[in-house]
Amino acid sequence: MHNVEIGTDIIERVLARRGRLHLFDSLDPKKTALVVIDMQNLFCKPGAPAEVPASRDIVGNINQLCRELRPMGAHIIWIYSATVTSNGKSDWDKFINIFVAAEVRERTREAMRPDGDGAKLWQDLEVEDGDLTIVKNRYSCFTPGSSQLERVLRGLGVENVLIAGTKTNICCETTARDAMMLDYNVVMVDDCCAALSDREHLATL
Repeated sequence: MHNVEIGTDIIERVLARRGRLHLFDSLDPKKTALVVIDMQNLFCKPGAPAEVPASRDIVGNINQLCRELRPMGAHIIWIYSATVTSNGKSDWDKFINIFVAAEVRERTREAMRPDGDGAKLWQDLEVEDGDLTIVKNRYSCFTPGSSQLERVLRGLGVENVLIAGTKTNICCETTARDAMMLDYNVVMVDDCCAALSDREHLATL
């Protein structure tokens, strides 16, 4: 888990601008969803092509938060990435061909199949029957056409979105920013998010 702190200069600037440290004094749990992003084998499994070692360190925190939220009526939503179809085709080839190194490109394609091992949620996560699971095919869950998350949240009457998962500075951040733009109350749960380095994690926070 990342052991970092936001700088006092940034905190002082925020306090001067809005008069309080935290945006929300309280959130109605029945109108809240914990959105856990990409805690799947592709990112959590040792040796996986997109492994984020710190992702395994936040599993306990995520499980604890889920255990506390469920009895209060909050919704738990597990998001996993799969940008390659079961026949090996992708509608995001430029991402795979440009951003993914050639030596791990085929392994990444295989891991990003919806029916592959990489798409499976990490084995140590405590997923319950009442939880929801949604697939996405872009960094942000709210990019048009990337997932059904917004439709699901609207149907559930969700107004508050808690963000957990990996990577803090990529899929978690883009989803959080888009959720705020769509007028949700958004909280990044810092000890339930993981990146490849403390610097990247802290920069997002």
